Amino acid sequence: MYRVFLGIGSNLGDREKTISEALLLLGLKVGQIIQTSSIIETAAWGKKNSPNYLNAVLEINSKLLPLGLIKTVLEIEKSLGRERIEKWASRTIDIDILYFENWHFNTPSLIIPHPYIHLRKFVLEPLVEISPEFIHPIFQKSNTELCEISFEKESVKP
Repeated sequence: MYRVFLGIGSNLGDREKTISEALLLLGLKVGQIIQTSSIIETAAWGKKNSPNYLNAVLEINSKLLPLGLIKTVLEIEKSLGRERIEKWASRTIDIDILYFENWHFNTPSLIIPHPYIHLRKFVLEPLVEISPEFIHPIFQKSNTELCEISFEKESVKP
C-alpha cells in the first residue's frame, strides 16, 4: 500500500454533494481513506473572478502506482461532470495528487509532489490539519513549516 495525499475542490453546482460523491468514489476506486481534513471555503486561485471553492485534503492508502492513480482520478473527475476547457477555470470537481509516499515523480502528464503545494494555503492548512509533520520530498520542510513560510495571505474559513 502506498501513502497518498489528495486535494479536492469544487466551485460549481452543489459543491458539498460533489465533494461527498468524490470521497465515495475515491474510497471505492483508489483505496482506503485514512483521514479527511475539514472542508474549507476559499477564493479561487489562479483565476480570481471565479466563485469560491470548497476544498479538503485526504490521506489514502492505495495499491495504485502514480500513473494508474492519475488515470483513475481523471476518470472520477469526468464521471462527476468535470470538463477541461481552460486552465484554472471553474469546475464541478478538481482532484490533485499532492504527495505520493515521499516520491519525486516527473513526467509530461504528472508531477509529484504537486508543484504548487507550497504556494497554496488552501492546500497547506488542510495538510497541516491531518499530517503536520509530513516532509515535502523536494523542499525538505514539513507541511507546518511550508504553511508558516507561505507568501499567500488569502484567508481560509471552515
